[in-house]
Amino acid sequence: MTDFAQRLIDWQKQYGRHDLPWQNTTDPYAIWVSEIMLQQTQVAAVIGYYQKFMQRFPDIATLANATQDEVLQHWSGLGYYSRARNLHNAAQTIMDEYQGVFPSDFATIQTLSGIGRSTAAAIASFAFNEVQTILDGNVKRVLARYFAIEGWPGTPKIEKQLWSLAESLLPKTEMVAYTQGLMDLGATLCTRNKPQCSRCPLADGCEAFKQNRVKQLPTPKPRKSTPEKSITMLILQQGDCILLEKRPPSGIWGGLWSFPETELTENIAEHAKNRFSLQVDAAEPLAQLSHAFTHFKLNIQPQPLIVTSKHTQLGEAGHMWLNVEDALGAAIPTPVRKILQILIKNQR
Repeated sequence: MTDFAQRLIDWQKQYGRHDLPWQNTTDPYAIWVSEIMLQQTQVAAVIGYYQKFMQRFPDIATLANATQDEVLQHWSGLGYYSRARNLHNAAQTIMDEYQGVFPSDFATIQTLSGIGRSTAAAIASFAFNEVQTILDGNVKRVLARYFAIEGWPGTPKIEKQLWSLAESLLPKTEMVAYTQGLMDLGATLCTRNKPQCSRCPLADGCEAFKQNRVKQLPTPKPRKSTPEKSITMLILQQGDCILLEKRPPSGIWGGLWSFPETELTENIAEHAKNRFSLQVDAAEPLAQLSHAFTHFKLNIQPQPLIVTSKHTQLGEAGHMWLNVEDALGAAIPTPVRKILQILIKNQR
């Protein structure tokens, strides 16, 4: 066993995290759900969502038999909604092709929707004690610092180099402690900002620490100007009810319920009348809010529109009228949740 691996294992057993809701189990389903939720999301934000999700969908069959809308509802606010759609799709694949049993073969795990090499390795390590290496963002940072790897880890060349290093460090035993140790070290000590090198079990072998370059490594992603997009959200209100529209199955907020949108900035009430065959009066616009995605920034102008004629069921599918407070329980994206909370506050 490499000195790197042994030190990490010893440290994890004494100082690592041992009481997270998805730990102390070899159930591949529980581990899989946690690993998908932890993609792009901090542990503290995941815990509550994970517990509620597992309570509603305790096994693969329950998840597969649920509607996508219900799955998204339990994911609402966690972001990166393609993860939930992939999770649901993969559960159905497991029921259809693997008799409801999560596959134990490493290569097969990677064929499931939303599971890449690193996530498959984490599941294989924790559930089946396989010797497989992970390489998530935390691990990339640990290795880039320990070996003083130059270059942004997101480039194929650097990523290939990091995969090779990660494989060379693998122990042949105690994979659970080793894999968890890598995750814990990157999440608690070898953090992006204010790393705690004085407490790190690998500090005396870390090249970045020796060279006083911890703040410079890993090499940051090259900066590009962030594109911006502006939309108006139509807040159609009648009494205590508002209109929500189901978004297309793919793209941002795919499959979620949101306010109807337009890129128009003028004649909004006329646009709404023509689009929904409703008589409306424009109310005072709410304060603009912004929402950052990975590749762009979305500026949202919420525009309340008071419906003055009794609404009927809209002719096309994919629309529903809901009480404002009930709408908070639907599968909605974060900006819509914020707007609803403002509406509720204004009603009081």
